[in-house]
Amino acid sequence: MDNTFFKRHIAAFPQLPLLLFLIRWSVLAIIIGVLTGSLSAFFLTALDWVTNYREQHIWIIALLPLAGLLIGLSYHYWGESVVKGNNLLLEEFHSPKKVIPFRMIPLVLAGTLLTHLFGGSAGREGTAVQMGGAIADRISHWFGLQKEDRKIILIMGISAGFASVFGTPLAGAVFALEVMILGRIRYEAILPGFLVAAIAHYTCLAWQVNHTHYSIPYVPELRPQTLAWTVFTGIIFGLTALLFSKTTHFWSHQFKVRIQFPPLRPFL
Repeated sequence: MDNTFFKRHIAAFPQLPLLLFLIRWSVLAIIIGVLTGSLSAFFLTALDWVTNYREQHIWIIALLPLAGLLIGLSYHYWGESVVKGNNLLLEEFHSPKKVIPFRMIPLVLAGTLLTHLFGGSAGREGTAVQMGGAIADRISHWFGLQKEDRKIILIMGISAGFASVFGTPLAGAVFALEVMILGRIRYEAILPGFLVAAIAHYTCLAWQVNHTHYSIPYVPELRPQTLAWTVFTGIIFGLTALLFSKTTHFWSHQFKVRIQFPPLRPFL
């Protein structure tokens, strides 16, 4: 087969770039989806175990400050490069500087499990997003992907993490596409984002790990009164979220100013 034949019959195929795009991102989606879905399955299983143990040994809640100190010490001595958490993912997406350290995974995983074990409050979404993002970025480094491709990879990691830990592939993909670029969508990331979300979700299910299901037995009819209440409550929810965010930033600043040794902050 000479170059002339290739140019005439292969390179001239108009759908070839799309086919190569599909193959490339499908392979990456399988790798990221399987790894992230498996890690989420382990996380959910461990989370159930620590929750059940705490419910059977309520006295362990009294040791919550010590757990906070342990988590603070671990991040202070071994996790300074990943202490920003979700913000680190956003920074590397918009201003890439270095590969997200793999240590983010064990630190956020252990921190979340310890928090739940001793009765603290910690959401699953942050853990899932950071684990997925760290896995995806490590893969982008192994494959030597370019800057723009790395952005798609990070979106895929967040999508896979969110989808697999909550069992919501559609919501996971939309969340990842929106959270990284507020108000805009990277169209080239839509297919990889939805594909990896589905793979991660079904990988988690393949490990026989089930998700919590929430049913809505009654859906009110769409009336003017219902629409008005929806708008009103939406405003209230938004203001509440704003107040929560401002309060969190305020107390975070106060702790940083008044407590110089970082590990003591979660202890108190």
